Amino acid sequence: MSAHDISALLRTPLTERLGCRYPIIQTAMGWVADANLVIATTRAGGFGFLAGATIAADQLEAEIKRVIAATGCSNFGLNFHMFQDNAAQCVDLAIQYRLRAVSYGRGPDKKTIARFKEAGVLCIPTVGAVKHAVKAVELGADMITIQGGEGGGHTGGVPSSILLPQVLDAVKVPVIAAGGYSTGRGLAGALAAGAAGIAMGTRFMMTTDSPTPPATLARYVAVDDPQKIRVTLAVDGMRHRMIDNPFIRRLEAASPLGRLRIALKSAWQWKQQTGMSLGHMVDVLRRAIREDAGAVSQTVMSANQPVLLQRSMVEGFPDEGILPSGQVAAAIGELKSARQVIEEIAAEAEACLATLYDRLDAGCDTAPRQPQRPLETAP
Repeated sequence: MSAHDISALLRTPLTERLGCRYPIIQTAMGWVADANLVIATTRAGGFGFLAGATIAADQLEAEIKRVIAATGCSNFGLNFHMFQDNAAQCVDLAIQYRLRAVSYGRGPDKKTIARFKEAGVLCIPTVGAVKHAVKAVELGADMITIQGGEGGGHTGGVPSSILLPQVLDAVKVPVIAAGGYSTGRGLAGALAAGAAGIAMGTRFMMTTDSPTPPATLARYVAVDDPQKIRVTLAVDGMRHRMIDNPFIRRLEAASPLGRLRIALKSAWQWKQQTGMSLGHMVDVLRRAIREDAGAVSQTVMSANQPVLLQRSMVEGFPDEGILPSGQVAAAIGELKSARQVIEEIAAEAEACLATLYDRLDAGCDTAPRQPQRPLETAP
């Protein structure tokens, strides 16, 4: 192994462009990816994203400043969605503070992406299908994060092992793998396949640096069967992967009118947080009479999703809200710090990749091959 620089094995286009030590990204989980988690991730050598979609507009700038003050740089990212009320604020703040990157699902248009690129802010959307990856690159994405069906929250139906090579063949920008990753073996496998790194949500949420309440974290740690981390359409008609709980079962068992009733009750109870006015609720009821009740309930529940997350992820009532999770939670049996997670993953990945190179040195392979894309940038 002396012929190879082990530290260079984890040097990829991701680490070079994002300026982090390890090709490991902490994703922007709603109500979880706060300044403290991003600070812990950054200090440990990873790259963190603030969850701009669930940080109050009047607190967002302060959270950005906290990370900058604690890390001494703006070497982190901001996640947002163009449909949120303060999307323009997110765009302006990312540019104003020269953040290294932004991430998004339902992405901005070419004009907005051009503003980011002019300011040197990298655009890294998350996609669950090849066609969406191609479209994102056409709009100007600098990198692509693919999330396989194993991932938590809104997720597609294609496993990471199938989606990653498809997207690598379809685009020419660096690709980051997400969905099912929590170990160094996973990172080594992703790099060997051609990815520039991995992105993890559930693994970082299940750390001692996470703001998630103890009662909710205990529910995540207790899950040991991946089949109990399943997909449901009951929240808003879209695929959500989450830990099975009584709230989800109640939604699934309800009739369309029953779901509408649950949705309106939730909206009424939490309208102060969601900003939903009484007039809007009356309008929704009028639409329910005129249109399909099931479709309207999905619309209401979609608007209330942050509230459902807040009930479990902030207030600590795991049976009264939703528990987004990748299936990988079933393989995580204890809470560690973000630093421990990152350093252990990096060390294990280096060992795995070093073993592969040793086999080449020993002549076990029939013919040496050129390294995959993430490794060919190593000096």
